[in-house]
Amino acid sequence: MTIPQSDTSLAAVPAVDQFDPSAGGAGAYDTPLGITNPPIDELLDRVSSKYALVIYAAKRARQINDYYNQLGEGILEYVGPLVEPGLQEKPLSIAMREIHADLLEHTEGE
Repeated sequence: MTIPQSDTSLAAVPAVDQFDPSAGGAGAYDTPLGITNPPIDELLDRVSSKYALVIYAAKRARQINDYYNQLGEGILEYVGPLVEPGLQEKPLSIAMREIHADLLEHTEGE
C-alpha cells in the first residue's frame, strides 16, 4: 500500500492503540486516551450493566436535545444540562458527564 503525497504527514503519527511507552517518543501521551470522558469503566460503577448505561445515557441525551430544540419556541418541558456544557458538546457527552457526577436519579426498567 502506498501513501499519497498529501497524507505523508499522517503516516508518522501512531494510533493511540499502537502507543509504546518504552519507545520514549517525543510528544507522546503518558497514558493512552480513551474514547469517552469520563471513562466507561467509571460510568459502569453507577449502573447494573453496560446495556442499562446505554439506555440511561440515550434517554437523558434525548431530553437534553429536546430541551435545546424547545428553547427557540419558548416551551420548557425538559430540564437542561445539569453540568456546564462545553462549546459544541454533544448531548450524549453531557449526559455521560451528568451520570458520572451522580446528578441524576435512575430506576432500572423506566
